Amino acid sequence: MKHSLLPLGAALLALGFGTLPAAQAQNVKPPKAQLWMDVSTGGMAGMPDMDSGVGAMLGGMMGGGNNTTYGMARGMSFMPPRVLDIALYNRLKPGVEAAQLIPPGARMGDKLPLLPPPPAQPVKETEPSEVPEEYKRETPKGRILICWGCGAEVRPGQPRIIDLARANPADFGTAFAGRFAPDRGARVGPGYVLFPNERNRVSLSRESSLVGEHQIQGDGVPANFKFALAAAQDVMPAIELQSNGSPKDSIALNWRSVNQARAYFLHAMGSVGENDMVMWSSSDTPDSGMGLFDYLPTATIDRWIKDKVLLTPETTQCAIPRGIFAAKDAGAGRRGDSGGMLRMIAYGSESNFAYPPRPADPKAVWEPDWAVRVRVKSSTMAMLGEESTGGRTSRGSRSTGGAPASAAAPAAGQDASAGAALPPQPAPTSPSISDVLNPLGNPGNVLKGLFGR
Repeated sequence: MKHSLLPLGAALLALGFGTLPAAQAQNVKPPKAQLWMDVSTGGMAGMPDMDSGVGAMLGGMMGGGNNTTYGMARGMSFMPPRVLDIALYNRLKPGVEAAQLIPPGARMGDKLPLLPPPPAQPVKETEPSEVPEEYKRETPKGRILICWGCGAEVRPGQPRIIDLARANPADFGTAFAGRFAPDRGARVGPGYVLFPNERNRVSLSRESSLVGEHQIQGDGVPANFKFALAAAQDVMPAIELQSNGSPKDSIALNWRSVNQARAYFLHAMGSVGENDMVMWSSSDTPDSGMGLFDYLPTATIDRWIKDKVLLTPETTQCAIPRGIFAAKDAGAGRRGDSGGMLRMIAYGSESNFAYPPRPADPKAVWEPDWAVRVRVKSSTMAMLGEESTGGRTSRGSRSTGGAPASAAAPAAGQDASAGAALPPQPAPTSPSISDVLNPLGNPGNVLKGLFGR
């Protein structure tokens, strides 16, 4: 028997959650079983979809295909273009294998195994050695130039410039100050079971849909762990992004409305000249934009739209200011324009479900049998100053491939408030500047390598 579901956000709103006096605070216990589902769609401008035709062949040659691992949905994967991460924590039988029954429309079989993560590989300890002379620290050179906002011209007061040779930690803190996505995903550790895994790494296809009935089965899993996903929780369409203009000019960006999108955000980064790094974001207020390419709670999306950090779901265009990615010192053997790597994300809704629903009596203890959190997003990447037609590229304009996006108005989705307590997890912390920069290595060198410059 399938139990009716009550979205947590709606339940909390209906019951006036958050308005109760402290003396009447309800005793909320963690659910017996908590499921996280992260659904991500990715793409790369000028490249065919990696799950069909020529794209599938290219993806296989480049190590794509079904070589998925848990955690890829948090990134910007385009090989494969659609990925699904599932994590289950069952307090009654932690770490015991389970399975998720899925609707036929998913095209991934009738069920997905949920297995414990493989044991961590021991880290081989090495003796410290002398650092080669060529790797010893040198005085940093170059500058970081930060711009923001959609528009053909650079706004007054921009760019914000950080001279690496003179900068101190406070300067970096100011330069990279900005918002970051709160970590609301599963903090995987002992006791969790995951998909994908070594037994099954199948990916979502272009035709896949998660809409329909789902059920979690396994030793110790509540027998009533059944739920249904609607369109707001389905796989999002690929972003169809076009760019026009050279780095010497303003670069016009436009895209078709993405079904289910609640907001958009764009960020570009490129090396200019020998030592300068330029960063730009579509935020209307100063924000480096480095920490926003991840899932966002729906309430956070709505708040940051009001703060003009994110673009509204009705927005379908944005311009990168004139010349910020153009080489200033083009000489013999140098190209007169440079370019950069652009990232774009369309945020979908975060949806939360629990059973049984929260009791209306604030004195009653609420311990759900189970809870589910579903997050969806779509993202793409593009090289500014390139042109693509049918998968071929040249200088000028570029558009992403992917399935056609619906022009329908974005679904409102469900309130992202999660009322059920989750398994004990470390408290999230704001990322340090090293946390932000380390994954990039040396951004200037990375980009130079990507662009062959």
